[in-house]
Amino acid sequence: MLKLALIGANGMLAQMVKRVAPKEYRIIPFDLPNFDLTNQEQVFQMLYDLRPEVIINCAAYTHVDGCESDENSAMIVNGEGPGYLAHAAKEIDAVLVHISTDYVFDGEKREPYTEEDPVNPRSVYGRSKLKGEEKILASGLKKFFIFRTSWLYGPGGKNFVETIIRMSKEKVELRVVDDQIGTPSYTGDLAEAIFRLLAFSEHRAPVVNHGLYGLYHFSNSGFCSWHEFAVEIVAQLKTRSKGLRVKRILPIRTVEYPLPAERPAYSVFSKRKYIEATDAVIPFWKDSLVRYFEERGN
Repeated sequence: MLKLALIGANGMLAQMVKRVAPKEYRIIPFDLPNFDLTNQEQVFQMLYDLRPEVIINCAAYTHVDGCESDENSAMIVNGEGPGYLAHAAKEIDAVLVHISTDYVFDGEKREPYTEEDPVNPRSVYGRSKLKGEEKILASGLKKFFIFRTSWLYGPGGKNFVETIIRMSKEKVELRVVDDQIGTPSYTGDLAEAIFRLLAFSEHRAPVVNHGLYGLYHFSNSGFCSWHEFAVEIVAQLKTRSKGLRVKRILPIRTVEYPLPAERPAYSVFSKRKYIEATDAVIPFWKDSLVRYFEERGN
């Protein structure tokens, strides 16, 4: 079996990674308090002792607004930590999979972002995640996959879908931003995408010769605003739940809901590179939301 070191094993995405992992992987979980991604010596020692074939990094400081007031922690966790993993992976000849974000872009484009588009983060969170990407690239590691994703939701964690579900049971009126456009990403689809690319790794095929390692954009297909996403969440919720209080979901502008961290106004991804590499069919975001509710149970 292939040993897979899962970093941040208690997080939302990691829980789905554990659920969908193919049988040939033996997952070894790493998370606080026994594993500290910011402790370089510990990262090296524990991974060197284990010598996994694959490392998947789901650990991150994901409180976007919290990063604005705690930049140092964000830069260490999201920036330095991935670099430590990359150096360890290079030393033990492991494949590193790292999760990044749409926040590395400024959101000024009006057509889907490709992997070649220039980055320009507007928040501490975005800058810290970009630093993580740069640390991996600077490490000299060749065997890596960086997945940039957006609007991530899934079981076992705080996310927009669960927030809207909760608020729909508590409030008659919801006010949701309608001038930020992007694409939801279901953790089940992202986890499967990770393993689909790993299936082409050198454990099964000479990936280096195919040039498949590197940076990939991944989200579900299609796009929407946060308001449109909320409307669809409530529509699907109404077919499954009774007693909802919500009657109105009003669209508002970003300026009407100020937050510490600036969000990209547009962060739709082109998934062309991933599709060409894997021949995958990426589910439409509404269809994945249906699957989420089916798995959620209500």
